Amino acid sequence: MRAEYSGATDLSTPQQLSEFLAQAERRAYKQAQFAVRDEHAALDIVQDAMMKLAERYGDHPAEEFPMLFQRILQNTIRDYYRRQKVRSFWTTLMSALTPQHDVEDFDPLDTLQDEDNESQPAHPDEALAQSQLIEIIEEVLDKLPARQREAFLLRYWEELDTSETAAAMGCSEGSVKTHCSRATHALAALLRERGVDLS
Repeated sequence: MRAEYSGATDLSTPQQLSEFLAQAERRAYKQAQFAVRDEHAALDIVQDAMMKLAERYGDHPAEEFPMLFQRILQNTIRDYYRRQKVRSFWTTLMSALTPQHDVEDFDPLDTLQDEDNESQPAHPDEALAQSQLIEIIEEVLDKLPARQREAFLLRYWEELDTSETAAAMGCSEGSVKTHCSRATHALAALLRERGVDLS
């Protein structure tokens, strides 16, 4: 398996890997911090990327480390954003499904505030509960009428605003609000049938 590295290019030593990581850590941290705007998350991202490099490519030629590490770092940053999007979606969904308003054109995205919680990691038990709840939500989403599901996902998953959703669906903004309102009420009812209490 290592024949591809034979010839002019030598395999790296643990010392070379250690030296590279020591040199790259500070720059990588700054890069991650600029990307995610969170010191603790940036540190976790860099440590994760460094571990991946060591575990997967630690014996590759030392001159390959910079490119490999940058690729891993960028992928790890993208993974962070994907996790944040799922967490934000879950929070938004819970806000939308909580029966606080009966006005049909009420849009939870217009009032949702999650600046303090969006970047906070959930406790293990909370993370498990969220994961199980998301699985249930995915199941009940399949039971919605197609247009309701489309409007709901465009607004709450893709995070399009009302006008963008209307343009994507080829309908009026009022129709988008109606579809979303009916979808949230239907989802809440279906979730209650599954034993999920949102009150």
